[in-house]
Order: sequence, then C-alpha cells, then structure tokens
Amino acid sequence: MGGMSLANNPLLDFSDLPLFDQIRPEHVAPAIDQLLADAEAALEAAVRPDTPADWAALSRALDVPGERLGRAWSVVSHLNAVMDTPALRAAYNAALPRVTEFWTRVGSDERLYARYKAIDPAGLNDEQRRARGNALRDFVLGGAELQGAAKARYAEIQERLAELSQKFSENTLDATDAWAHCASEAEVDGLPPDVKTAARAAAEADGQPGYKLTLKLPSYLPVMQFAHDRGLRERLYRAYVTRASDQADGDATRFDNAPLIRDILALRLEEAQLLGYANYAEVSLVPKMAESPRQVIDFLRQLAAKARPYAERDVADLRAFADEQLGLADPQSWDWPYVGEKLKEARYAFSEQEVKQYLQAPKVLQGLFKIVETLFEVAIRRDAAPVWHPTVEFYRIERAGQLLGQFYLDPGARAGKRGGAWMDDVRARWLRPDSGQLQTPVAQLVCNFGEGVDGKPPLLTHDDVITLFHEFGHGLHHMLTQVNERDVSGISGVEWDAVELPSQFMENFCWEWEVLRHMTAHVDTGEPLPRALFDKMLAAKNYQAGMQTVRQIEFALFDMLLHTAHEPSQDFQPLLDAVRREVAVLQPPPFARTTQSFSHIFAGGYAAGYYSYKWAEVLSADAYAAFEESVTPEGLPSVETGRKYRREILEAGGSRPAMESFKAFRGREPSLEALLRHQGMA
Repeated sequence: MGGMSLANNPLLDFSDLPLFDQIRPEHVAPAIDQLLADAEAALEAAVRPDTPADWAALSRALDVPGERLGRAWSVVSHLNAVMDTPALRAAYNAALPRVTEFWTRVGSDERLYARYKAIDPAGLNDEQRRARGNALRDFVLGGAELQGAAKARYAEIQERLAELSQKFSENTLDATDAWAHCASEAEVDGLPPDVKTAARAAAEADGQPGYKLTLKLPSYLPVMQFAHDRGLRERLYRAYVTRASDQADGDATRFDNAPLIRDILALRLEEAQLLGYANYAEVSLVPKMAESPRQVIDFLRQLAAKARPYAERDVADLRAFADEQLGLADPQSWDWPYVGEKLKEARYAFSEQEVKQYLQAPKVLQGLFKIVETLFEVAIRRDAAPVWHPTVEFYRIERAGQLLGQFYLDPGARAGKRGGAWMDDVRARWLRPDSGQLQTPVAQLVCNFGEGVDGKPPLLTHDDVITLFHEFGHGLHHMLTQVNERDVSGISGVEWDAVELPSQFMENFCWEWEVLRHMTAHVDTGEPLPRALFDKMLAAKNYQAGMQTVRQIEFALFDMLLHTAHEPSQDFQPLLDAVRREVAVLQPPPFARTTQSFSHIFAGGYAAGYYSYKWAEVLSADAYAAFEESVTPEGLPSVETGRKYRREILEAGGSRPAMESFKAFRGREPSLEALLRHQGMA
C-alpha cells in the first residue's frame, strides 16, 4: 500500500459528493477490501438471533454498510467507463468478481430471507411494504428457498450460464473480427468520403493495397447503404448473417454459437423448473410489468397486425423505386438497405449535416433546461463539485429554493471513455436510518458528442439532441422522486419494461416545432432553423416505420416463443422460420443464421425481455398523448398536465406498480393508438 492509510482514502469519504479529482487506481483494492469486510460483518450481525425482525433495525444494520459499498463501487465503475486507464481497468477487474460474489450470496441467504419474512407488514408504511415485497420476491428468484442439492445445482447453473454467455459474446466478437475484405477502388464507389478514408487507413495499417472493409457496423452499414457494387454488398451481407454459425466460411465455423444456445436454453429451463415455473419466460416476467408470456405474445401479435399493412406498403414502394429508378427488377436481401437509402434521398432531399449547423450544444442545453423548468416547476442552476475531467459540468435542481437533486453532465467523446450514452446514479434519495437526515439524489448524465472545432461550440446532430433528452428523462425520474425509501425511490424498483417510459417520453419534445425552434441558431449566421427544413425532417421521421416495427416484433416474438414453447434440444431455426412467415415482410435467404449473434438475449439481459423496447414505447407515446391533448393556445405543453405527470410518474418512482402509476396519470390502461399515430401508422 506504499504507506497509504485508509484514513485518507478518498473512496472511503462519504461525507458529501465523491472526490472524483482525488481517486486513483491504487485506492480501489484497499477501499473495496474494507467495505466488503464491513458489509460481510453487517450481514452476520443482521442475521444474529438477537437482531429484531424490524425494518428500521435491519436497514440500519445492513443497508447502511451495503449502501457505502454500492456507492464506492459505482464510483469505480463510473471512472472505469469514462476515464479508462490500464491501471484502473486492472483494479476494476480484480475487484469485480469479489463484489459480484458478495451480492449473489446476500441474495440467496436463507437466514436473511427468514428475517425479512418475519417482519410484520402492518408496522410498515406503503413504500416500505413495496420494498419488502420486492425483497421477498428477489430472494425467491435468487434461490433462497431451495434446499440441499437443489440449492447447489442452482448456484452451479448461475456460474455455468455466466461462463456460457461470456463465451457467446467472445465467439460473436471473434467471428466479427476474423473477417475482412480488401476492396478495390471500383468496389468502394459510392461510399461516403469519411468511410473510404477510414477503410484506406485500415488497409495501409495492414500493409495492404485497396480498402479494408470489416463486419463492424461503422464499416458494414455504409457498404450496405451506399456501395453501388452489388457483388460487394452480397459478399459482406453473407459474411454478416452467417457470423458465429456453421454456415460461415472456412475455419470460421469454429465460432459456431449454436451448441452454446442449446446449452443456455436447457439451463434456463432447468433453473425455471427448480424455482417451480413451467418455463424461463415465466421467471423473466415475475419482476416485470407484463403479467404473463401469453399477454406479451398477444400484445406483439396485435401490434404486428396493425403494423404489417404499413410494412407491406413500405416494401411495395421500395420495389417500385428499385425497378423504375435503379433497374433492379428482383431486389435481394443485400439490396434493400441500398434501395432504401436512395429512395430516402430522392423523397426527402435533406442532409443531417445541414441540420447540424443549427444545433449548438450550449443553446440546445439551455432549451432543454427551459422546457424542464416550465413543465416541472423547477429551477436548474450551475453548482460546484469535484469532477473527473475539466469538461464535466455540475448542476442543482431546486423548487421554491429547496434542493431536490443534483447532476453531473459529461457530454463529449474522448479517449478512454466508453461509447454510447447513459444515466447512472451516484446516490439515491433516502431518509437515512443512521442519521435521520434526508439524503438528496445525485445523477450522472453521460453522452459522446463531438467537440467544437475552430473555437466554435460543439454541434449536435438531431439524433444527438434526442439522446440528450432521453438521458435527461432518466435523470428526472431519479432526481424528482419524492420517495424516502431507498430501494423504491427514483428508478429503483421500477419494472424493467417500464423504466424507459420517462426517457422515451422526453424524446417527443425534439419533434415539436414550438420547442425545437427556440433551441436553434446557425453556427455562422445565428439564424434559427428554417421551418421548411424542419418539415423535411418531420416527413422523414417515420420513413419505413412499418418495416422497422415488424422487424422488432420478429425479434421479440421469437425471443418469447423460444423461452416458452421451444424444446431446448431441438433445432431453433424452424421456430425462427415460422415467426418470419407470420410477421416478416421480407424473407432472408436460407443461409442466414441471425440467432447465432443475437447477443441481447444470450449475453445481454434481455432473455424473454426483448419485447420491453416496444412495451415501453407504447407507454411513453400514450403518456405524451396527454400533453398533445392539453396543449396551450400558443402551441406549448400544459403546466397542469406536467404537474400531474410529475406527481404520478416521476415523483412516485418505484413505490407502486408501474401500471398503477400509469393509470393514476392517464385515468385508464395504456393503448396502442398513440404509438401507431406517432409512427405514421394510424
């Protein structure tokens, strides 16, 4: 430890906000050692016969040290994601299995489970009752009720499933990385200049002539959309849809994921049966909003029936355009993205690059804050805190001078920062059982926007703006909560298939002229976005919405049927073929093996849950419809509706079932109509 005492380890300072500017990789191991030891001792103390089966006593004994471990670990995970260095990655990977093992063990501890069961619910408030109910459910799903051999087998299954999904990921990645094609100048005709430059540089790095094309999306997608050479598109398509399968070229069949899929499905079924369920989909839905696999399957089929006529019209449009304008009489799977791109250009004639000149990051942020302040009756102000990078900003949200929550904003892309965008919590709102003080929530909003050039502010694409609004929606759910019980405050305890409601909800504002126009100013002239350009964006918004919807339904329905009716030892390809016959409007060629790289459900937490993307979209579209119905004469969203949405959805957090919150806001159950209308399918 080089003489460093635990007393001055910044990871162990919980007096206020994390000391992000002082934490170093060498602080991780000693802090996690200390916090795990404290949490371990706390677990033993909590299950001692003389600790009363009392909510407050258990919370003081167990949740206080547990929350410290969770907070410190979330700081380490966050830094690993936004300021990655070899030393930090090593410290993170060394601690990860120990932290994971501890929480898995707590979740299946039958002594602790017995203690929660013994608490008298009559002595609890509504929030505590909900938190206790969730805890009991999670103990059961964590195997706490299993005895002897069954319990040992459950633990074995968890370990083996973790190994298999890791191997599935590695095979998919290795199969993707193993394939490349060096293309000639003639073959890459039509590719955007930046894609060509990158492909040329990749070939040079390998000491090769020509252009190196790969199956990674920044290379693969532009080839499918823009390359004029049909043979090249076919070559890449075939390689892409046979990744990690027995249909791959040459020795790449060694990455075949089919045997792993069979093992994963068999183990999931065995786990479900150990826990007393008929199939894995039933287990997956226990903590979700949807009530049964049948309800989900019916929902997907109902949505498919509505979307399919629009999808068929999309395909008819593409066929006519391909035949008349491109001389393609019989387009194949590798032609559709190319035809789609050409039709879009012909029909809408505008470029994302043109729109971007009007969207300066500081002005967009100002516009976002303004709409949030108006709708939710809050004030957002700059604040000060230690940060991990000089470009990170820190803000506070207040109402009537009272602090509600705070957030960090880390907008820019940089080396050592993971791609994508996300919201994470630093700490949750909690009436602390140790001090009796109310802890206010703190969030992190992370994006990966481009930097400004030539002394100008950073410019955002319209997609970037949507991303910013989406993550801010998650942030509001976390920060505006009025719940005092940590496990159900903010986003905690909110069902997986409902958690995207507030984020997708905020995206709608990016398509409102009265909202968007105030956020725009051309970077050179200061002129606002022209209405004609906005109208083109709006017209293109639902381009191919029907086709995209049935594609998502194909994935979701296959996932659900795979985890209900399918016998794991049987080949899964016939099931996929049957689903496609039922819902798809374009049939892929017989050699396609897309299941073998379907990482979401075999390595990503969406098993028997892929439907939740569409499910939450229905909720958010219907919630937003309430604002459309109550718009002011000036075309602005109603503050009354904002207040109701804030109280019933945002402030309630996870303190009651999502369906109850939705009904309290909307006055009824959700309906498909708003989603279909928003996507031009009404």
